Amino acid sequence: MTIEKLPHAKLPSLFEFQFLISEGESDSGPVRFSWNSSPSSRNVRKSLDLIESLLRLAEVGQYEQVKQLFSFPIKHCPDMLVLALLQINTSWHTLRHELISTLMPIFLGNHPNSAIILHYAWHGQGQSPSIRQLIMHAMAEWYMRGEQYDQAKLSRILDVAQDLKALSMLLNGTPFAFVIDLAALASRREYLKLDKWLTDKIREHGEPFIQACMTFLKRRCPSILGGLAPEKDQPKSAQLPPETLATMLACLQACAGSVSQELSETILTMVANCSNVMNKARQPPPGVMPKGRPPSASSLDAISPVQIDPLAGMASLSIGGSAAPHTQSMQGFPPNLGSAFSTPQSPAKAFPPLSTPNQTTAFSAIGGISSQLPGGLGTGSLTGIGTGALGLPAVNNDPFVQRKLGTSGLNQPTFQQTDLSQVWPEANQHFSKEIDDEANSYFQRIYNHPPHPTMSVDEVLEMLQRFKDSTIKREREVFNCMLRNLFEEYRFFPQYPDKELHITACLFGGIIEKGLVTYMALGLALRYVLEALRKPFGSKMYYFGIAALDRFKNRLKDYPQYCQHLASISHFMQFPHHLQEYIEYGQQSRDPPVKMQGSITTPGSIALAQAQAQAQVPAKAPLAGQVSTMVTTSTTTTVAKTVTVTRPTGVSFKKDVPPSINTTNIDTLLVATDQTERIVEPPENIQEKIAFIFNNLSQSNMTQKVEELKETVKEEFMPWVSQYLVMKRVSIEPNFHSLYSNFLDTLKNPEFNKMVLNETYRNIKVLLTSDKAAANFSDRSLLKNLGHWLGMITLAKNKPILHTDLDVKSLLLEAYVKGQQELLYVVPFVAKVLESSIRSVVFRPPNPWTMAIMNVLAELHQEHDLKLNLKFEIEVLCKNLALDINELKPGNLLKDKDRLKNLDEQLSAPKKDVKQPEELPPITTTTTSTTPATSTTCTATVPPQPQYSYHDINVYSLAGLAPHITLNPTIPLFQAHPQLKQCVRQAIERAVQELVHPVVDRSIKIAMTTCEQIVRKDFALDSEESRMRIAAHHMMRNLTAGMAMITCREPLLMSISTNLKNSFASALRTASPQQREMMDQAAAQLAQDNCELACCFIQKTAVEKAGPEMDKRLATEFELRKHARQEGRRYCDPVVLTYQAERMPEQIRLKVGGVDPKQLAVYEEFARNVPGFLPTNDLSQPTGFLAQPMKQAWATDDVAQIYDKCITELEQHLHAIPPTLAMNPQAQALRSLLEVVVLSRNSRDAIAALGLLQKAVEGLLDATSGADADLLLRYRECHLLVLKALQDGRAYGSPWCNKQITRCLIECRDEYKYNVEAVELLIRNHLVNMQQYDLHLAQSMENGLNYMAVAFAMQLVKILLVDERSVAHVTEADLFHTIETLMRINAHSRGNAPEGLPQLMEVVRSNYEAMIDRAHGGPNFMMHSGISQASEYDDPPGLREKAEYLLREWVNLYHSAAAGRDSTKAFSAFVGQMHQQGILKTDDLITRFFRLCTEMCVEISYRAQAEQQHNPAANPTMIRAKCYHNLDAFVRLIALLVKHSGEATNTVTKINLLNKVLGIVVGVLLQDHDVRQSEFQQLPYHRIFIMLLLELNAPEHVLETINFQTLTAFCNTFHILRPTKAPGFVYAWLELISHRIFIARMLAHTPQQKGWPMYAQLLIDLFKYLAPFLRNVELTKPMQILYKGTLRVLLVLLHDFPEFLCDYHYGFCDVIPPNCIQLRNLILSAFPRNMRLPDPFTPNLKVDMLSEINIAPRILTNFTGVMPPQFKKDLDSYLKTRSPVTFLSDLRSNLQVSNEPGNRYNLQLINALVLYVGTQAIAHIHNKGSTPSMSTITHSAHMDIFQNLAVDLDTEGRYLFLNAIANQLRYPNSHTHYFSCTMLYLFAEANTEAIQEQITRVLLERLIVNRPHPWGLLITFIELIKNPAFKFWNHEFVHCAPEIEKLFQSVAQCCMGQKQAQQVMEGTGAS
Repeated sequence: MTIEKLPHAKLPSLFEFQFLISEGESDSGPVRFSWNSSPSSRNVRKSLDLIESLLRLAEVGQYEQVKQLFSFPIKHCPDMLVLALLQINTSWHTLRHELISTLMPIFLGNHPNSAIILHYAWHGQGQSPSIRQLIMHAMAEWYMRGEQYDQAKLSRILDVAQDLKALSMLLNGTPFAFVIDLAALASRREYLKLDKWLTDKIREHGEPFIQACMTFLKRRCPSILGGLAPEKDQPKSAQLPPETLATMLACLQACAGSVSQELSETILTMVANCSNVMNKARQPPPGVMPKGRPPSASSLDAISPVQIDPLAGMASLSIGGSAAPHTQSMQGFPPNLGSAFSTPQSPAKAFPPLSTPNQTTAFSAIGGISSQLPGGLGTGSLTGIGTGALGLPAVNNDPFVQRKLGTSGLNQPTFQQTDLSQVWPEANQHFSKEIDDEANSYFQRIYNHPPHPTMSVDEVLEMLQRFKDSTIKREREVFNCMLRNLFEEYRFFPQYPDKELHITACLFGGIIEKGLVTYMALGLALRYVLEALRKPFGSKMYYFGIAALDRFKNRLKDYPQYCQHLASISHFMQFPHHLQEYIEYGQQSRDPPVKMQGSITTPGSIALAQAQAQAQVPAKAPLAGQVSTMVTTSTTTTVAKTVTVTRPTGVSFKKDVPPSINTTNIDTLLVATDQTERIVEPPENIQEKIAFIFNNLSQSNMTQKVEELKETVKEEFMPWVSQYLVMKRVSIEPNFHSLYSNFLDTLKNPEFNKMVLNETYRNIKVLLTSDKAAANFSDRSLLKNLGHWLGMITLAKNKPILHTDLDVKSLLLEAYVKGQQELLYVVPFVAKVLESSIRSVVFRPPNPWTMAIMNVLAELHQEHDLKLNLKFEIEVLCKNLALDINELKPGNLLKDKDRLKNLDEQLSAPKKDVKQPEELPPITTTTTSTTPATSTTCTATVPPQPQYSYHDINVYSLAGLAPHITLNPTIPLFQAHPQLKQCVRQAIERAVQELVHPVVDRSIKIAMTTCEQIVRKDFALDSEESRMRIAAHHMMRNLTAGMAMITCREPLLMSISTNLKNSFASALRTASPQQREMMDQAAAQLAQDNCELACCFIQKTAVEKAGPEMDKRLATEFELRKHARQEGRRYCDPVVLTYQAERMPEQIRLKVGGVDPKQLAVYEEFARNVPGFLPTNDLSQPTGFLAQPMKQAWATDDVAQIYDKCITELEQHLHAIPPTLAMNPQAQALRSLLEVVVLSRNSRDAIAALGLLQKAVEGLLDATSGADADLLLRYRECHLLVLKALQDGRAYGSPWCNKQITRCLIECRDEYKYNVEAVELLIRNHLVNMQQYDLHLAQSMENGLNYMAVAFAMQLVKILLVDERSVAHVTEADLFHTIETLMRINAHSRGNAPEGLPQLMEVVRSNYEAMIDRAHGGPNFMMHSGISQASEYDDPPGLREKAEYLLREWVNLYHSAAAGRDSTKAFSAFVGQMHQQGILKTDDLITRFFRLCTEMCVEISYRAQAEQQHNPAANPTMIRAKCYHNLDAFVRLIALLVKHSGEATNTVTKINLLNKVLGIVVGVLLQDHDVRQSEFQQLPYHRIFIMLLLELNAPEHVLETINFQTLTAFCNTFHILRPTKAPGFVYAWLELISHRIFIARMLAHTPQQKGWPMYAQLLIDLFKYLAPFLRNVELTKPMQILYKGTLRVLLVLLHDFPEFLCDYHYGFCDVIPPNCIQLRNLILSAFPRNMRLPDPFTPNLKVDMLSEINIAPRILTNFTGVMPPQFKKDLDSYLKTRSPVTFLSDLRSNLQVSNEPGNRYNLQLINALVLYVGTQAIAHIHNKGSTPSMSTITHSAHMDIFQNLAVDLDTEGRYLFLNAIANQLRYPNSHTHYFSCTMLYLFAEANTEAIQEQITRVLLERLIVNRPHPWGLLITFIELIKNPAFKFWNHEFVHCAPEIEKLFQSVAQCCMGQKQAQQVMEGTGAS
């Protein structure tokens, strides 16, 4: 039936929509269905087919009918339908898309399954992007349907988008109308930064999007185009919030310049009308509105008499900028704003920086403001702005302007003139009438005249302060009420009379000064003052502003931004002079250096003064014009010789062009742009074009942009462009410097270049003279950037930096003199300038000018306390200029006094007052406080003569002062009032008590650093810690005392004097003026008399405390020396030793041993003259010091003794040289070596030692083997002897020597660098730092290009790691990089690799490659780096102590009851401690921590075991438990750290850490093994490994996931510790590898048998170690024990893992000596557990009929690897074609390697040959379709080879050959069968009885040992003796001796049973 004929009416009956969900739907979660889903899954599958068919029908013309069909499910089960539609992958889209679009709105509503459906639709697998598009369109459609724009729907859409994580995709879609609406809502909910999004979209879509934005604004805010105000009934949700409006307008306005005229006009209209919407009139607070006036939009203005300057708000209006608050300028802004009256805060919020953080609108603020002015002003008003006079006519009719400008940015409607509710929530309440009345009464009193009650401004302020913090609610309310009233009253101030206005101004300023208001309120108060000051000069409000400002001028330094606003007022220069000073310095956050008290004269102040004069207030007659209500703070005027006040004048540039902003803040430059330089500014549009040109400049469009600039900018505007370029671009865009420099080159305008250069210098000078606050990073980076630029436009272009413009050397000198802060600015600046010299032909080094500056920098670099980052800057500069800092020639410029005198200051005068030159007379500092001048006269004279000896004063309590207090009886005050004498002691004690702690701490801290550095340096090579300690104490005492004296003398004088005055005043309550004078005089004299005593007391307290502190600081140094002495060596610091030897001239070089007497004399002088005390000659006196320095513990001739011994031995060697060889060059070389030793002995300094060492190393390398062998041996012996003498701990110690020897090896000449015997000799004797050497060797191969190095490296690796005579202490870890490089060379140079490299790498790989990756940074690398780091000793000072403390802490935590399961609680506490101690900061520290802990745990073990030796009665179990106490805790710590390191899922970190720790333990073990040799103890290491293995194999998920990598790490560890490398560890090692858990994990649990190859490698390591002992049968007791252990391990494996032995039997037999028969039998007897072995003794057993006999066994060893490539090639060729014919004749010579009996043949090659030929033969026979048998194996190339070997080899070789065959006789398999036949065939075909005898021997010796016997061996032997064909019993060797005959008979009986054996023997005999 055709589709057309389908009865339409019937279709719905099919359509029971119960089935529309497929089985695959479970992933969309639990869908809730309300009907019965009974149909089976078959129907389900059909249902999708049905939908598909329907859609297909729709495509072929049945669209409408099908669509109707779907209307039922759309209503009743939309979720089913939509899921079905989504699952159909079909190409019939039209209807499907329409249906999905129809269905989506249902789920955007509140359908119960909407979340699941939407999630599946959006994220489901296989959903095409078009589905997402559909959903997005459905959303837009649903929201915009019928122009409803329902906000509730939009909100729902946003929620859905967030849930689906689809918001960003939606916002990138269309239609714009919907997207913009959604973005506005998203930004309100803070899902999106609206301004950035808008800017990006405008950039992407241009005008269409801008048009959409405007349509959106018209819709959401109809009044924006001057329409009606929003209707009252417009729902709140539909109204656009002001922040969104402001942001959108700002972004639109930014692009107004680049759109069509029409759009641009509309935008500007919108911006102009915007305020209309923003500021709907608010209800004024009660009581402000005059009665009878209805509140209307303009009523406020009608009431308010203040006409606000229409542009007054400009500086803080951020319409053109971003609406985001400018947080970057708010230093220290508190995150929680708290109450408005909490603490004084910066009002930075109210005054955003003068820059707008939005680059796209760099020039828009001006446009923005002008366009907001009422129509009449238009753009013409721009000229008003341009002039910098920020005033337009004060009359204004626009009802909105006033409120508009009162806001700080559109997003902060908090500064409405009238609405203070948001400024103070507290003040928002309605105060009761009483509160209101009380508040008003106080105001009344301020303005009252006597006799009415009055209060001064200060009293009111004090009261307010009290009320603010009061606990009484009423007082707080009065405070709030008064402040609110005062602020609300502000609008009426212009109507106040002058006097009252002046008082109010003082009150207003006082509120700011005293910090009574904070945050918003403070901002508002400052804003009011600013607005007042902007009023025309001389106006009433201007005077109000001046009076208020004068009141809080001392606070201006806290508000630098505010000061900039003040300075930008047009009539700023007419402000009172002293206020100008405060404002200018305030911009730099400073007080003026000279605080001037100017008087301010305002009409109010005069009126007030007159009023007060009339009232005749007696005590307070003010000076004319000075206001008594203003308390002048007591300030000190210091007369200085030179006070340079740099005065940054007002800012003109800044007002007009809001700068582009970057992270660097260019305020400093803006502020300093000098007003006097009137630069002609281009008009607005040109400025924008210039900005546009620079914004879009790139290398590609350079020429075009240069042309544009030339066309756009007239000559007169070029200075402005230069300023713009340098200030706004260059200073903050260092990445574009080269671009701008190229721009200048392309412009080719020399005049302009000059302008740019001058502008650059000007800005640099501004920054150099700016305030150098520590945190002022932005100025520092500006200066760096300008330095870089200056270098680029001068030096890089071969132009000089003239001395007159910038004197670089003097600048550095000045900065050095002025201190660290200045250096932080100057050094990076100079470095950046010089950086460009490398690009110059003229100025690149060695240009003298450049080098002179470099030398000054080098001199700076040597300064000890120079900050590290500055040293780094200098080092980087040297690197960039390709200079070596050590080769520079630092002079003495920084110490040049003459130069200092003539220095022209280029940096600002430092903030501290300039020191007074000595020749000036004492200067009296007058103060305006009540203190008479006499008391504070301080004279700049030398300190007075000391009066006390150090021991006179007791400092253990303040009572120690009493006996020494001086009371002059002639003091008039005491004669009149003797009772006052008792005040003196208290006053002095109090003064001391106040000062003692801060002074002591500061003095110690400063002295300590200096002292520690110097003493450490002086005594670095002195091994006697007592001398070091005494010297440190002497110096510390001296410095601390001096420091304390200069710190406390002045404050003490003041403090004693003040205390005395206060005590006297309180004792004499009503003192007359005469008495007052007497008191002051007495106080001054007593302070002068007793200051010295108080000073000494504080000094001695500091000194007594300093000693122990110093000991703490140097504890590590003392410990190192003691430790060295215990170990029998003499301590000296190797780093210092090298430094002294290489850098210091002879005269001042430190010598090993004691410090020379001249230096000690300096320290003794320190002790003799302690500042502030009388000199002493008795050095032993000071408390806490040792007496005379101890005599040296080492005889000074210790080094000499070592040299002497060396000389004697060398002489003996020289005597022993036969006279015939006396003239041999080597003998002569030995004589000259002896001479150098003698010289070194005489000078005994490091330089000579270094020379000697070098000679010895070079001599060794130079020795060639050409000479007499005996002489060569002696020659080498002598050189080694010298090196070992130097290495002696009592001479220079191992670290220093090894480092120097390695350096010589690396640096010596190529011709004898690669002497492999010499290098091996040095390594064997522990004289080389392997890590360093390994790296050098790897690099010197140059990836295979340096053939000599490659050949040398190959030899070295072969000698050290492959050959039998390998050096035990060298592991592959030591040559890690070398091997890695060789492997890489081998891999990359296939075919033409250096000869022998592939084979060498094969051997190395077979040894080590079983052990996982060698990738750099992989686990293996971690382990090897751990091993090498275990031998590094130069830990940071104090780290050992920290580690010891932490380890102790951890052990206690671990054993404590509260440790928690698996110590997890203890662990989390401990990790905190590790953080605290800084251990976890870097990988290096963690590594060192583990190394130190391992060493300490091991040390504890050794100590415990030593105890047992001293006390044999001690219980060994207890001793062991004692060791385990620490070891187990340490292991648990490692395990926990491994478990918890990195993320839970991040296995890499865990494995790397484990490998690193194992590496460290291995490294410590190897080091220990090396040093202690026979004293080595295995216990601690064994315990660490075994416990760690158990911990990390616990059944935990996190450990299971890394189990394989953990096992690999342990295998690597055990392999590195293999017995050949650490024989002392062998028993523990065997115990570890045979531990049940380890075996089970390696062989059973690890999937895919991944652990097998690694375990096999470990067994091979064991056999290799045993081999030589077993081969030579040297079975001493220890070896027997080890052999027994090995047998046991094999028995376990045979029983539990026979398949493992089967698979690896070849590799094992390869390394087991031929004579180890039982050991080998154990391995060969293994057979798979699933196999039933047929009994070999079964009569007539048909071997060839067994089912297994044709199956090849698995052999997992690469046995062909040992065959040389050519040999294998010939072998393969011979097997195939029997050519080359010479192959058989050469075979023996190929297998033979020497003539030494027992070692003649290459056993590995024989084994490989036999197995390879055998496997090839079996394959050959199988190919022919038969199976191996006695008949099929004959007459083939394969058998030729075997027969040839049997005949051709000598006895030894044949024995090895037959053994190789016997090794294949195992369980039933094709190899066993073939080799069994081969063995019998060779016996049958043998041409001599010797061969048959040998075959019998090989089989027999394997059978006469204890069981087990391999099955294949038995069947072969039984066949041999049973089968008459072989005539076994006829051979002579069977009967050669009775015992032999007996042996054969017993074996035959065992094999065949007595009866059969008898028959066979007799039968044979008979025949």
